[in-house]
Amino acid sequence: MTLMTPPPLDQQQQQQQEDDEMLVPHTDFPHGPQPMEVAQPETGNTVEAQPVDDPPSARFTWTIDNFSRLNIKKLYSEIFYVGGYKWRILVFPKGNNVDHLSMYLDVADSTTLPYGWSRYAQFSLSVVNQVQSKYSVRKETQHQFNARESDWGFTSFMPLGELYDPARGYLVNDTCIVEADVAVRRVVDYWSHDSKKETGYVGLKNQGATCYMNSLLQTLYHIPYFRKAVYHMPTTENDNPSGSIPLALQSLFYKLQYSDTSVATKELTKSFGWDTYDSFMQHDVQELNRVLCEKLEDKMKGTVVEGTIQLLFEGHHMNYIECINVDYKSTRKESFYDLQLDVKGCRDVYASFDKYVEVERLEGDNKYHAEQYGLQDARKGVLFIDFPPVLQLQLKRFEYDFIRDTMVKINDRYEFPLHLDLDRENGKYLSPDADRSIRNLYTLHSVLVHSGGVHGGHYYAYIRPTLSDQWFKFDDERVTKEDVKRALEEQYGGEEELPQANPGFNNAPFKFTKYSNAYMLVYIRESDKEKMICNVDEKDIAEHLRIRLKKEQEEKELKRKEKAEAHLYTIIKVARNEDLLEQIGKDIYFDLVDHDKVRSFRIQKQMPFNLFKEEVAKEFGVPVQFQRFWLWAKRQNHTYRPNRPLTTLEEAQSVGQLREVSNKATNAELKLYLEVELGPDQRPVAPPEKTKEEILLFFKLYDPSREELRYVGRLFVKGSGKPAEILAKLNEMAGFNADEEIELFEEIKFEPNVMCEHIDKKSTFRASQLEDGDIICFQKSPPVGSSEQCRYPDVPSFLEYVRNRQFEVYENLQTTLHGTEVLTGLEFYGYTLVSCKVVRFRSLEKPKEDEFCLELSKLNTYDDVVDKVAHHLGLNDPSKIRLTSHNCYSQQPKPQPVKYRGVDHLSDMLVHYNQTSDILYYEKLDIPLPELQGLKTLKVAFHHATKDEDVIHTVRLPKQSTVGDVINDLKTKVELSHPNAEIRLLEVFYHKIYKIFPLNEKIENINDQYWTLRAEEIPEEEKNFGPHDRIIHVYHFMKDTAQNQQVQNFGEPFFLVIREDETLAEVKVRIQKKLQVPDEEFAKWKFAFLSLGRPEYLQDNDIVASRFQRRDVYGAWEQYLGLEHTDNAPKRSYIANQSIRHNFRSCGYHRVPLPS
Repeated sequence: MTLMTPPPLDQQQQQQQEDDEMLVPHTDFPHGPQPMEVAQPETGNTVEAQPVDDPPSARFTWTIDNFSRLNIKKLYSEIFYVGGYKWRILVFPKGNNVDHLSMYLDVADSTTLPYGWSRYAQFSLSVVNQVQSKYSVRKETQHQFNARESDWGFTSFMPLGELYDPARGYLVNDTCIVEADVAVRRVVDYWSHDSKKETGYVGLKNQGATCYMNSLLQTLYHIPYFRKAVYHMPTTENDNPSGSIPLALQSLFYKLQYSDTSVATKELTKSFGWDTYDSFMQHDVQELNRVLCEKLEDKMKGTVVEGTIQLLFEGHHMNYIECINVDYKSTRKESFYDLQLDVKGCRDVYASFDKYVEVERLEGDNKYHAEQYGLQDARKGVLFIDFPPVLQLQLKRFEYDFIRDTMVKINDRYEFPLHLDLDRENGKYLSPDADRSIRNLYTLHSVLVHSGGVHGGHYYAYIRPTLSDQWFKFDDERVTKEDVKRALEEQYGGEEELPQANPGFNNAPFKFTKYSNAYMLVYIRESDKEKMICNVDEKDIAEHLRIRLKKEQEEKELKRKEKAEAHLYTIIKVARNEDLLEQIGKDIYFDLVDHDKVRSFRIQKQMPFNLFKEEVAKEFGVPVQFQRFWLWAKRQNHTYRPNRPLTTLEEAQSVGQLREVSNKATNAELKLYLEVELGPDQRPVAPPEKTKEEILLFFKLYDPSREELRYVGRLFVKGSGKPAEILAKLNEMAGFNADEEIELFEEIKFEPNVMCEHIDKKSTFRASQLEDGDIICFQKSPPVGSSEQCRYPDVPSFLEYVRNRQFEVYENLQTTLHGTEVLTGLEFYGYTLVSCKVVRFRSLEKPKEDEFCLELSKLNTYDDVVDKVAHHLGLNDPSKIRLTSHNCYSQQPKPQPVKYRGVDHLSDMLVHYNQTSDILYYEKLDIPLPELQGLKTLKVAFHHATKDEDVIHTVRLPKQSTVGDVINDLKTKVELSHPNAEIRLLEVFYHKIYKIFPLNEKIENINDQYWTLRAEEIPEEEKNFGPHDRIIHVYHFMKDTAQNQQVQNFGEPFFLVIREDETLAEVKVRIQKKLQVPDEEFAKWKFAFLSLGRPEYLQDNDIVASRFQRRDVYGAWEQYLGLEHTDNAPKRSYIANQSIRHNFRSCGYHRVPLPS
């Protein structure tokens, strides 16, 4: 910012100067190659000594003579030292391709510094007005210098017209005086800093323009109550994080909690619908905070965590207008999630609150029109009815300047306390309706900081995660420990003055406007601290999320390790006869093998190949002396065949050397074919010496009646020999009679079209141009006069059919994946391999056993797939087939089946996150799937009142049915203790009761995948409790010695009515009777009041009811009477009573108050 400008600058020039303060490294824009000309004219330079305290600082004064006569593009000052570093000033006397003086601070020795160097400096650059020093032009900034940005400053420092105007006072006797004030600050080594190791926390990656989001997310994450509520939002493994804000936020928070490195936010921003750079630029922190809270609030509706956002952040104030001369007052209650406080004109937060509740007088022309009384003098103001547990204060650092017609940043000093008392001065901020029993004393949790100007800058946050004395700075990927001064005082803003050592010319104090200052504060109410800063551990996280994220983390770590060590290893892929037998006619039809599906070895490059052969011997059971390896070669016609065996000399080399021999043009994997000869007893024997005369051929057999192609083996033949000589051997390989007439064809190529030519059985192999690795397909000769009609009677027609079938897939893929781009032969072959898929089908009742396989195209529609499955099973109605996809992580069926026509193609059914499966599960239904989908199926465990068992019942009702309908259905299936017994439905999770379902709740919103549904009779004592009685939660627990004595719940939770004055001793008698625990065992039990996992042990004379809150809030289940004992009771038996497979799709909940 320009501190002083000489008159007469008009407003337009002033605005231009403000707009030109873009802080960028200097850039030259010559139109062609130009020599670098840097001159050092006669100049006078002084460096004032710097103090030794931190930060080291100095002022360098540079006197440039004959300034207007300089005939060079750029000019460097002499080198000066600050903080032990070499610096210099760089000026462009005629401007850096602009009509302004351009001036930068430069790291003088940047070209000789070691790799990865960086240094951080605050600095100002000035052109001194030698007539009136107060009109000196001064601009200031800060920057982290590095090899890429070794100079930084102002391309448009000041207009050349002003600089060269003799009347302005900047050039006197053609001398220009330039000053640089530089302060060097400590820099955290970005590359070597391990945030997790140093602080226990990790940062968030910056996607570009997302640092404001990162600072807010870190703040919300470090409010554990908020994090726990996010974890408790129902999600399923079928949700896609990029399309589900709850799942994306759960995933992000889980990674922040358990990852060792910084975490990406792309899934979360995609779930917002922000997938471009512009999206990020269109939002600020306050808007993001409100968008996120609104979306979460909406997603929490109907769930167990409904109301959490309001409970945490919502406060209320009262707007009032009160007439002075008549008895009339108008009030309006409004809620807020954050408060915007003025910074301009306020010295601290208290001054802002004073201004917020300041009374405005409505009088004169601004009188208030009161009903019945007309225009009246009045007082207008705001008072607070209540403040939330988490108070978010948005500081108005950015304001619109009406005079300059632009947005400006307010960098004024603005103080905020570590402890904020909003009850001060007898509750001056509170309305008459406020509850004065609540103590509004707050402690500072986090400070969100903006560093920069109105048009850009950087955001980061200072946070106290546990409200201890230790602060942490969360700056994108970096997390560092900081002290309270750095978090508070240094974020007040205003000016910072650095002392100067020596008096001298224009020796004003060295002051910086602090462009880094707080713009948002988060306070937590002292009385809510324990609740807000609660314990959050893995049991709060859904199992499907834990499994998935742990698997992702393991894969990520494995890939990172492999990538780091990749230069030390070679991947060797070994194809064998067994692979050809397995793949040809199933996965592939052309060529011999898909190398991605053969056994691969990760071998150190330095390992001798002969040692690798020992690894192969262990893996395949083929002794080293019986192994012969062939190199594969890609031919000009795009086929890929075994080319030649390895020589003895090559096998003596290292693996790395051999790979270079086999892949001269690329750094690809080493692909080998393992030839193993078998003796009469089918055991490996030494391969015979191969002569130049011998040719290795591979054979495929085609059956026209079954339209089936399969691999039958390989043979060595002599080049001078003829096919007629091996016909008997081929018949033996095919299982035909020795004299069966067969036709032979050579498979030559398949791209761009199929070439498969008839082989003359009387010509020699050499005359037919056959060589090592060639493929011969053969089939029975059709009998003369046969009436049998086949769609594809010979090998060429069948291969043409296969190729055309795959070409249709290619056309679709080209349209969807490549637009109008033409696929290469290699790309097409890749698609050929993946377009057809052999899918293994399993009955859902036997999920571990493959029942049958079908060859399908990945682009088969839903109807195609169920039609083929129904046909295979002999079922006339395909709509009675229901399919379920496979979970690649758990190796189990997904809990939710595929909906009727709910996916477009087979490929959609087989993909699970980033993995592809070849397994599908099927069921035969008793009614068509579309009809079944109109019903809701629930699994309910009925908790018998007297029998020690739970019977699991399956209830199937129309989706619009209510919980009352479920209970009525259950009454027809269960044994009640008496005919008039009433039943209720509960939601149980991790041995805690989270909810009682209201009878009118729609079952469509109930998700029994995530929670357990339990039905039970309502005890008589609950129906008849008095006005001062209340129902409490009672849970079993023990302390886990392996986990720092953490509380672990177990067993069946239940409700208990307690009387107003009932002691623990009296309650214990009723609990023992209810649970039927023997005296000897019951004497060992301890009883405690638990809140947020912290036990407070009770004595027999304690009044139990006095410990429990009376109001219903989210988290009521976290306050309970705990029964501490070992978990040695016999487990309740669960009896399945269901005739159909249950599935649970929706995930809606409604929080219901318990009787108080």
